[in-house]
Amino acid sequence: MKLVPKHKPFKKTKHGSIIQADSLDVLRDYPDSSVDLIMTSPPFALVRKKDYGNVEAEQYIEWFQPFAEQFHRILRETGSFVLDIGGSWNKGCPTRSLYHFKLLIMLCEEYGFHLAQDFYWWNPSKLPTPAEWVTVRRIRTKDAVNTVWWLSKTPWPKASNKRVLQPYSDSMKELLEKGYKAKKRPSGHDISTKFRVNNGAAIPPNLIAIPNTESNSFYLRYCEEKKLSPHPARYPAELPEYFIRMLTDPGDLVVDPFAGSCVTGEVCERLERRWVCIELVREYCEAALGRFVKDPKNTDRSESISQDNASYYKIPRPGVLWNGESADPLAQDGGKRRPHKPSGGES
Repeated sequence: MKLVPKHKPFKKTKHGSIIQADSLDVLRDYPDSSVDLIMTSPPFALVRKKDYGNVEAEQYIEWFQPFAEQFHRILRETGSFVLDIGGSWNKGCPTRSLYHFKLLIMLCEEYGFHLAQDFYWWNPSKLPTPAEWVTVRRIRTKDAVNTVWWLSKTPWPKASNKRVLQPYSDSMKELLEKGYKAKKRPSGHDISTKFRVNNGAAIPPNLIAIPNTESNSFYLRYCEEKKLSPHPARYPAELPEYFIRMLTDPGDLVVDPFAGSCVTGEVCERLERRWVCIELVREYCEAALGRFVKDPKNTDRSESISQDNASYYKIPRPGVLWNGESADPLAQDGGKRRPHKPSGGES
């Protein structure tokens, strides 16, 4: 696919291009059914306005509709559209907005997408937010999960979970070694002898655990050296890589219309997928160049990821610290009245 002159690449690499432009302008010039994967994380509908341009939850569906139309048009019949989108809280109130669920319904019912599967990205390192409800009034738990909608034009997009297998857990290794009795469980599931077959790795769940802890990456050092502002809402490379591996082949075309720091392009370049990252803000495009400068300190990724049990993130069972009831009765107003800050500081 050739881009028209007005969309001259800001940066061109062996496999792809960064384009600084309004993504709708670029997408409208794409031929029908030309893209294998749209992998993106658009600005979320957040309570606070961000520099990268987010809209209020009330206007979000209307704002997204022109993108939905173009996404469906340019996607191949075998292709996929993966959308990482975080939830939002209603302004001044400890209740959740439904905007991202309404967006999903709109994409499926109005634009003909199919929900291939819903994924949930758990960020174990997420700070306890929103602070007002979580750490001050203590009436909600921290919001640490993003929804990731995997959508497609048909119910049968190309995909293979063999590309994203995970190491067996210690308990599974023990089961394979010691064996088990094949029988029907009380739940009705028939556990046959085939369950004992060692396939070398486990099929992953639709909960993806990836900490977003980037603090001293080459990208950030590049931005600091060039005196550029890094994009403030970057997702970790493992997230787009998961779907790029599972849903595309080398040489396929991947498009990120809300590219930000161009993490998607960096992953595609390494995995030899053709790619286009579209970003409106010039400074973010300039900073994204750091994704394609060779880092002399970089080591082979396969050597830097441990395959032992420490690779698993674990969530404690809910009752680990339960020991009777709390001495404090629940506030009858549901926490509406803000607690007084203790004179000795808050714990």
